[in-house]
Amino acid sequence: MPAVGIATGGSKKAYPGNLTLYVTVTCIVAAMGGLIFGYDIGISGGVTSMDSFLEKFFPSVFRKKHQKETTNQYCQYDSEALTLFTSSLYLAALLSSLVASTVTRRFGRKLSMLFGGMLFCSGAIINAAAKNVLMLILGRILLGFGIGFANQSVPLYLSEMAPYKYRGALNIGFQLSITVGILIANVLNFFFAKIKGGWGWRLSLGGAVVPALIITVGAFVLPDTPNSMIERGRHDEARHQLKRIRGIDDIDEEFNDLVTASVASNQVENSWTNLLKQKYRPHLTMAILIPFFQQLTGINVIMFYAPVLFDTIGFGSEAALMSAVITGCVFVSATVVSIYGVDKWGRRLLFLEGGIQMLICQIVVAAAIGAKFGVDGDPGLLPRWYAIVVVLFICIYVAGFAWSWGPLGWLVPSEIFPLEIRSAAQSVNVSVNMFFTFVVAQVFLVMLCHLKFGLFLFFAFFVLLMSIFVAVFLPETKGIPIEEMNEVWKTHWYWKSFVHDKHLDDGNRVEMVKGGGF
Repeated sequence: MPAVGIATGGSKKAYPGNLTLYVTVTCIVAAMGGLIFGYDIGISGGVTSMDSFLEKFFPSVFRKKHQKETTNQYCQYDSEALTLFTSSLYLAALLSSLVASTVTRRFGRKLSMLFGGMLFCSGAIINAAAKNVLMLILGRILLGFGIGFANQSVPLYLSEMAPYKYRGALNIGFQLSITVGILIANVLNFFFAKIKGGWGWRLSLGGAVVPALIITVGAFVLPDTPNSMIERGRHDEARHQLKRIRGIDDIDEEFNDLVTASVASNQVENSWTNLLKQKYRPHLTMAILIPFFQQLTGINVIMFYAPVLFDTIGFGSEAALMSAVITGCVFVSATVVSIYGVDKWGRRLLFLEGGIQMLICQIVVAAAIGAKFGVDGDPGLLPRWYAIVVVLFICIYVAGFAWSWGPLGWLVPSEIFPLEIRSAAQSVNVSVNMFFTFVVAQVFLVMLCHLKFGLFLFFAFFVLLMSIFVAVFLPETKGIPIEEMNEVWKTHWYWKSFVHDKHLDDGNRVEMVKGGGF
């Protein structure tokens, strides 16, 4: 219940308002921005396991994959060019998210979503028509620019539009769209790989146009958030919009708090340098460590390379694609669990339970692969029961991520930042996420070749580390209005020394006086 969440953070605010059909539909449409990210994650691993794609663009990998004398399954996909194809997108997303911060703050969340959709659409068209590796990488870079804009703006949009009591569930709609995008991509890969003539990969890559058009059209029809309108001086429109999305006329308290936050935001000349102030130390820490840890769970290794990974451990190309479809279904189903429980059970409980679940599964998978493949990578004949056990524990691992670090890795950073640093801090969050996604994607195949089954133990270590971090340093944020989130840091045993009242309140009293004419 909301009262429990508010008590946890020490906030006394309880804004009136309802979960209206209007705000629900608005958030669902906006959350579709996650489709482009999810579709790309799913499609990348699928096409890189298609023989026709490898033969055309990465012939050395194709030859290595089919050489009879090559028995080391760990190293068959080790290729710098193939890795660059996958990971170049995330470096581009990192760079564009920094630009997106300025666009999001000065021109609103909608324009960033629009840019994201248009850039992603352009990249999809180039990839579908690719004649060489350079065209592929150019298309990937444009896809990355699009993802950077969308991932920077959509979580902020959802957190600002949603009533605080339902913010968790509505924000996780973004993660649900990512998982749906992954599932759709896996299903399409499975069927397109069967097309005779070997051009199915073009349909897989070109299919990214569809989610791109959804977010592009959505950006045209969606309203802007009251927070963004106030930030740009459109107070009358913001008041009208707040009444509409809350479904009531009594919005004065929330509106006044938004105006006060905007006044404080306008006093900040440079939100990037402001991030370095002591009072924002917990916010900056979370903006860096949560996405860092999210990528070091190893989930993108599973989702990028699920078909490659299953093919590597002996399932065969078609069986590998089907296994990826199965994990995609698990991902979607478990994300729905998170939507149901995040505002009931809280963020910390889901973080910790998911961490324990992933840790156990990674240890089991490492043991299972190590027992059959050893260090030489030659498994011999793999029995059916073995394949079932590996897929089962990978699915349990995916479920643990999908109701914990997956959605909460986007939700928690987007809801904890005060308005004056929100766009910049979200860009830091996305940039760190994309940087470590890039690093993991860049080195995964090399690490698989050298660490072998120990790769899963490598990620298991970080899962243990991140679970300890959450248990010790992350306060509960459920049920707390977004503009009242500073209360959770004031009562936290460690962070209160950084954000005590002198830091938070003295400046705000002056700013509230300056903003008294609003």
